[in-house]
Amino acid sequence: MNAPDKALHSMLLPDIQGTPDHRNLAIQEVGVRDLRYPINWIDAQGQSQRTVATITMTVGLPPSVKGTHMSRFIEILETQEHALNAQGMRELLNRMQNRLTASSGKIDMSFPYFIEKQAPVSKVKSLIDVDAGVIVSSDSNGQTTLSLKVVVPVTSLCPCSKEISDYGAHNQRSQITIIAELAPHADLTLEHLVQIAEAEASCEVFGLLKRPDEKWVTERAYDNPKFVEDLVRDIAMRLKDEPAVRHWSVSSENFESIHNHSAYAEITGSGAAARY
Repeated sequence: MNAPDKALHSMLLPDIQGTPDHRNLAIQEVGVRDLRYPINWIDAQGQSQRTVATITMTVGLPPSVKGTHMSRFIEILETQEHALNAQGMRELLNRMQNRLTASSGKIDMSFPYFIEKQAPVSKVKSLIDVDAGVIVSSDSNGQTTLSLKVVVPVTSLCPCSKEISDYGAHNQRSQITIIAELAPHADLTLEHLVQIAEAEASCEVFGLLKRPDEKWVTERAYDNPKFVEDLVRDIAMRLKDEPAVRHWSVSSENFESIHNHSAYAEITGSGAAARY
């Protein structure tokens, strides 16, 4: 069989996934999971950052259809020409639903994201990585929701330890997780969410510090002690006033330096966009 004949034969192969199913059971989500794929994400300066995302892409399947076309999920990523942001994710979801003739769909991406930071005294620059993510979904009524997620390392210093000690106080690295559901058509940078978390910590962390910088961050944390409860409440106060945010959640895990367990707090609420 020559090449043209093989191509024709392939085109005439039966489409088993598209055959009817008689069990009358709809499937809410079906697709591909834990797919690792390179993507480009638009940063706060409008530049494209290359990273590798772990992706889950699913659609709803009506009760009358036997299966979805798994290869089409990969085709959608292969034909993605532009760097992504919030609006780009909405457009990607729309393309996926159209390609798979689906009334509902969901795309979940998580990826390492790098931000350049400047040391507070020496001004040396270095990169720091955060875990980032985006989830966009659309229901059968055409209602689309999109949420951004960042997991930000910071420093926390215990107010009680500082108060009761003659000198010093226990401090540790903490992990702030912010999930922000955006208003329809709104955009927000990952950097902005990271800055909110860092601004309300005892101190932010850096990739590269010289001795004068190390002195500065140590004293900054000592002058700005916060319980895990303070961290989530102070960040929540800022998220409440974000005009692009409808709903949010913030959590903090403090990896206690004097205990063999973590301290944890979480709070959820609505942003300014939910009031309009």
